Amino acid sequence: MDEKTFPLIAKTVSGLEPVLAEELTLLGVPDVMVLNRAVSFTGDKATMYRVNYLCRTALRILKPLFHFEIGDQDTLYEQINAYPWEAVMDVGQTFAIDAVISYTVFTNSQFVAQRAKDAIADRFRQIGGKRPSVDLDHPDLKINVHLFRDLCTVSVDSSGQSLHRRGYRKSAGPAPINEVLAAGLIRLSGWSPEFPLLDPMCGSGTILIEAAMLAKQIPAGYFRKDYGFMTWRDYDNALWEEVRKASDARITTTGIQIAGFDRASRAIMSATENLQLTGLKEEIRLETISFEDSAPPFEKGFIISNPPYDERLKLDDSVAFYKMIGNVMKRKYAGYTAWLISSDLEALKFVGLRPSRKITIFNGPLECRFMKFDLFEGKKGHNPGRGGTLP
Repeated sequence: MDEKTFPLIAKTVSGLEPVLAEELTLLGVPDVMVLNRAVSFTGDKATMYRVNYLCRTALRILKPLFHFEIGDQDTLYEQINAYPWEAVMDVGQTFAIDAVISYTVFTNSQFVAQRAKDAIADRFRQIGGKRPSVDLDHPDLKINVHLFRDLCTVSVDSSGQSLHRRGYRKSAGPAPINEVLAAGLIRLSGWSPEFPLLDPMCGSGTILIEAAMLAKQIPAGYFRKDYGFMTWRDYDNALWEEVRKASDARITTTGIQIAGFDRASRAIMSATENLQLTGLKEEIRLETISFEDSAPPFEKGFIISNPPYDERLKLDDSVAFYKMIGNVMKRKYAGYTAWLISSDLEALKFVGLRPSRKITIFNGPLECRFMKFDLFEGKKGHNPGRGGTLP
């Protein structure tokens, strides 16, 4: 491998690994390999900057520094303490540890983070008499310690804050969908900008905004101000500006047909504020209306939605809610292709339509199903999309 290239790991939501691998491949990234909740690849500094800025389905981009086998708990401290951290950061810089453990001799990730922190701080004290400070909120260097079975990989986090923090969310309703998950659902659905798109339970508008940004090739990080790599010793601001400007030059003025409904006026207010921040307010139609009272905004198109579900609702209420969704889609939205995601796997059965696809995906710790419903019009079994309108 060329000295200027190095291994990188992109973390993602469980279930989105193939989508992320495809996205990285489309970005021209070499050596893409699917892992568990992650994708590995290789690249140079410009690649690392570019993937952070453009990638819609990655949560963070890690740069592995070294790895070692864990013999016992003392090995963790010894190996991390032996690494030349003084070549990576200055004693006056702050750092934080993010520890992830799976099937290992350690049972507590906080203990692993504490031991790693001590090992690094002690290293600086041993060679210079001073220890760097820890800053859990805005560290100059975020370090990831990943333990899987007997292997420990220590990486630096080039993203800093999670990449789902796009920078456009001024306002959020209750339990907004993660931006990375929303972007992944859009790609999984097969939607492309030539098709109209509706989210009839849009909340604060995340799915709408992610779709519009995809259609117009607005970089995922366009509204974001900073990344972890900006405080690294070898940060190249001129290179970053070159990468950013080249990416921004691809933004298009393509017209879009995207609409969002929600029965809660507060949700539509939140979506409006977020759209104003992105400059997309005039291009996306919003309406305060319940799905059952709505009229299709387009003759045909896609529905992609994360229906609201309050775990405090009784089962009878959720059943009625999902029955309503199915009835409205059948009665009013023939000719559309609908995709719904929900963690209420039992209630999803009451949509009353047979899904043509079921995809398992996780929304945080919740196991969900992302289901496709082909809303045929005319005779049963006739799919208008086969004529070249909808897939």
